[in-house]
Amino acid sequence: MSTDGKQPDVSDVRAADSGARVPDSGTSPTFDAAPGARPTSGTDGGGGSGATSRGEPADAADGGSRGPDRRSFLRLTGAGAGLAATGGLGGLLAGCESPDPRSGIRRGAGPDVVVVGAGAFGIWTALHLQEMGARVTVVDLYGPGNVRSTSGDETRGVRTSYPGREQWTSWAQRAILRWQQFDEEHAATMGPPVFYNTGDLICRDTEEGFITEVKEIWDTVGIAYDQISPEEAAYRWPGIDLTGITHCLYEPGAGVVRARATCQRVAALFQQRGGEIRLGRAELGNRSGGRMLDVQVNGERLPADRFVFALGPWFATTFQDVMADKIRIPIGNVVYYGPPAGDLRFQYPNMPSWNFPGVTGWPCLPPDNRGFRVRTGGRGGEDPDTSDRWVPPEQLDRPRQVVVERFPDLADAPVVQTHACHYESSATRDWIIDHYPGLENVWLAGGGSAEGFKFGPVVGELIASRALETNQFPELAENFRLDGLPDVEER
Repeated sequence: MSTDGKQPDVSDVRAADSGARVPDSGTSPTFDAAPGARPTSGTDGGGGSGATSRGEPADAADGGSRGPDRRSFLRLTGAGAGLAATGGLGGLLAGCESPDPRSGIRRGAGPDVVVVGAGAFGIWTALHLQEMGARVTVVDLYGPGNVRSTSGDETRGVRTSYPGREQWTSWAQRAILRWQQFDEEHAATMGPPVFYNTGDLICRDTEEGFITEVKEIWDTVGIAYDQISPEEAAYRWPGIDLTGITHCLYEPGAGVVRARATCQRVAALFQQRGGEIRLGRAELGNRSGGRMLDVQVNGERLPADRFVFALGPWFATTFQDVMADKIRIPIGNVVYYGPPAGDLRFQYPNMPSWNFPGVTGWPCLPPDNRGFRVRTGGRGGEDPDTSDRWVPPEQLDRPRQVVVERFPDLADAPVVQTHACHYESSATRDWIIDHYPGLENVWLAGGGSAEGFKFGPVVGELIASRALETNQFPELAENFRLDGLPDVEER
């Protein structure tokens, strides 16, 4: 909903080297969680690694293709608020100790479940399964938050601007509240927060298309936003050059999440509660009567009652009989620039995350100040085990052009870090959460489509409920299915 010109409290940061707000590394801003509260949603998927059996990133700046429209989705996601009710995922404890897996400490008396893949989808699913009483083992090739995973970069954006996708917009709103609850509930024990309420600024040279469609979906779902002039935006955030921009939308509740740290903290909490994480390559095991009995991990049998494969881009090299034509795995490029020493305009909280056509980014975040982030398209990808995870020199021109055009005071800023990660996008740009064909106790969960990470706290609950057949989301029973999913174009 528009706030009819009423702007949130934003400090005047017109002075480049003085008067700006210095980030507080120990707290995370919050917003009202009442109806109409300002939510957020991010970019990038939630893939993990771990199993074997043998382009271009989705344009997150423009929201992607349209998914199914279900007005009741937010209500449905509220039906499974088990995390908040039980104090679950709020405990992203940075320093929690994990029990020795050999100690036999296993929480729950429910079924044994193996989750293959410790990315955003996999590790949140594992924690939700624990909350539902299952005994859970996670298998991953490289471990939670590893540099090869889709969730292995430093940060991911969280926004709700998905034109025509009421389901995703509602879900993103719910996810934002979950992210904030984690930090609020455990600020005293977590260490630095994982969610930073930056707000998100969308900039376009026309109102037609993206601007109009985003306002429509926000008005439908009830997302708070401000439509501001480019002059007002330039006054608030003087580090941005808005030449040629005619329309700006500001989502005050949007933010950025520390991705790698989140996966590792969720994994630590999972282990603290008795879960086990094994490093290794999982292979499909013995089968009987339409059920799988075990997986093979490093040559050893690991039996369970149910199995969830949340493989991210590794789906392209795994289950090729089922997934080879259903996803593509392009590589996206992220470049971090180092602002001039003492110039706080490009530091949180003095600049929002931002969105120009085809490119997104955000300010430097505490506590490690990795740099000013610019995300652009990258290249095609074939194998997440062998792809380089740095941006090659010939692909640094495009992000540098963005900086020169839109952040001219960073034109000569040094590149302090680069990262390249695989996404896995389905043909419909929607998730895949379905049985492996012919195996009633095996589930496949993926298709983050460059947007999966932000939804981790809530999509993990959906995956867990399907794996345990709790019928928690009955009206979504036919969503995210493999049946009828068209093939993707050539990767």
